Amino acid sequence: MEIQLQELIEQIKKDGVDAAETQAATILESAKAEAEKIIADAKAQADKLMADAKSENAKTVKSGEDALRQAGRNLLISFRESVTRELKAIVSGNVNSVYSSDEFTTLIITAVKAWADKPEAEDISVILNSSDLAKLEDALLAELKAKMLEGVTFKANDNFDGGFRIAVNNGAVYYDYSAQAVTDMLSGYLSPRVTTLLKEAE
Repeated sequence: MEIQLQELIEQIKKDGVDAAETQAATILESAKAEAEKIIADAKAQADKLMADAKSENAKTVKSGEDALRQAGRNLLISFRESVTRELKAIVSGNVNSVYSSDEFTTLIITAVKAWADKPEAEDISVILNSSDLAKLEDALLAELKAKMLEGVTFKANDNFDGGFRIAVNNGAVYYDYSAQAVTDMLSGYLSPRVTTLLKEAE
């Protein structure tokens, strides 16, 4: 009886140990699986954070490069506009200088003579602002008579500051030699050449 009791105790112990070992293995396996899941989740989260950081960094770099390019374009545009303004001011100064000198009368006479030589040109009118007309009319008339170009009429028009305009065939053909028009024309001609020079200097 005592032997059977001893065997029973041994069996209970063995069953308990086996059950504990099985339970421990299950717990260990579960813990290992949970740990692997935590590690995988952490790695996935880290990979996502890294990808997001790279994407954000790429966006920041591109944004900075775009801003730098735009700033460069703005600077170039501003510089060209500044050069164009300076060029126009220089041209305007030179045109106004010629138009306020003794050469102005010669310039008008040369233009009128060129038009008078055209067979289709009739009824030539020279239009100046009032102050220029008052100063130059006598000299212009004397010069025109000397060149046998009578029939040219002079008219006042204060819609422009300096220079002159020529109307031919009773105003059917109209040519603008005002200071503003000549400045615009010369500036327009010179601007592309200046742009070319700036490009060559790059």
